[in-house]
Amino acid sequence: MTFTQLDIFVMVADLRGFTAAALRLGISQSAVSHAIRSLEGELDGQLIERQPSGIEVTELGRRLLLRAREILGLAEAMRQDAAVARGLNQGLIRIGSFGPTSSLKLLPAILQAYRSRYPGIEVQIDEGPDAAVLQWVADRRVDVGFAVLPDERFDTVPLVEDQLVALLKSDHPLAAKKSVTLDELASEPFIMPEQGCSALIEPLFANAGLGPQVRYRMSQMLTVLALVDNGDGITVLPELSLPHAMAQTHPHIVARPLRPMARRRVGLILRSLAQASPAVQAFAGIARVAAKKIA
Repeated sequence: MTFTQLDIFVMVADLRGFTAAALRLGISQSAVSHAIRSLEGELDGQLIERQPSGIEVTELGRRLLLRAREILGLAEAMRQDAAVARGLNQGLIRIGSFGPTSSLKLLPAILQAYRSRYPGIEVQIDEGPDAAVLQWVADRRVDVGFAVLPDERFDTVPLVEDQLVALLKSDHPLAAKKSVTLDELASEPFIMPEQGCSALIEPLFANAGLGPQVRYRMSQMLTVLALVDNGDGITVLPELSLPHAMAQTHPHIVARPLRPMARRRVGLILRSLAQASPAVQAFAGIARVAAKKIA
């Protein structure tokens, strides 16, 4: 069993295909197939099921996938430790990111600072819903992820805090108020933003003994804003998820803070910060500093 075989197995499982894995790794598809067959032969079990519609990881493959990622992660950490000892900055860091808050507001500034200090580190970013990022960290598919805090399952690095605001069309009766209550919002047609926001909003109403009158559920932020702009409903979103130039891009939408204020914390999650590779630990440190400027 070799690191190369494990790397190919993980890539095939993540990309769900031999061709995609070959392109990502820069090798031939036959080399990928040979590596998987050799690994299956050594482990005496089928890891990948080849089907006309694509590939599926077998039950045995899913059980061994976590082990493979752990081994590759430890090997990468060893390589980075050796590179640091030689005065070099080399290696790979895999980041999980969700939504506009992390992908548009936090990551660009953090990556700019990180790349200026560690230009030799390769950065791989996977984007998905909040729940997916949490699972990627748990499965070691990524080294570090952005998430809404707190989360007791992981080591965490708090970065920024913002508040939830109600978005209404400017001619809505509640737009005349400086702040709005959940009780006032509960009777209005509600547009529920998915991609993690619903996990914040629904408990907020439930804890107040209320339930929003959900008319639409949407995962795309631009669609949510377009519906509010059309007067099809109201919504609640974290401030840092809103576009930079809301007043210019959506002049007919107003944001009003909730009363009482509802806050949200966003930060980094890791399986273990103390055992993370030097590249990941450096990313966490730089993220702390960069986030202060953003906040």
